[in-house]
Amino acid sequence: MGMNTPSRKFPRFEDERGVLAVVDGFRSHALPAAGWTHQAHLAVGLWHVRRFGEEDSKAMLRQGIRTYNEASGTPNSETRGYHETVTMYYVWASARYLETAKPLRLVDLVNDFVESRHGSKEGIFVFWSRDLLLSTPARLDWTPPDLAPLAVETLLAAELAA
Repeated sequence: MGMNTPSRKFPRFEDERGVLAVVDGFRSHALPAAGWTHQAHLAVGLWHVRRFGEEDSKAMLRQGIRTYNEASGTPNSETRGYHETVTMYYVWASARYLETAKPLRLVDLVNDFVESRHGSKEGIFVFWSRDLLLSTPARLDWTPPDLAPLAVETLLAAELAA
């Protein structure tokens, strides 16, 4: 997932089948690599957190993204593929979003999450500097934020790039 396209807008999922197709494609490794967008990452992550909870989702997504990447030809290396800090941030953000979300259908939850501060590509940079987040150590292992402690109030109060 490229972090250098913060203002990119994604088409909304039209129905639950579209969300589940992405989740199933990820889990079966049938999702084309071109379909593994920020929106797809968020849909898969939110589905996991909603279904399995925050803690169980961490291990599932860590392993799932690595094996998906390998199956789709993306190496998990010091510069590409799985990114521990980014993944764990979005698991945290998914859980915080779900704590206050209205009881909506999955498609509406995913669409709203993708468009929210929680799902924004810029939201992560409230907590981490680009240099630290995009570093090899942050890719390989959880790296605590260097700008602000993780707190939903901080995210919601931040001015994000449009």
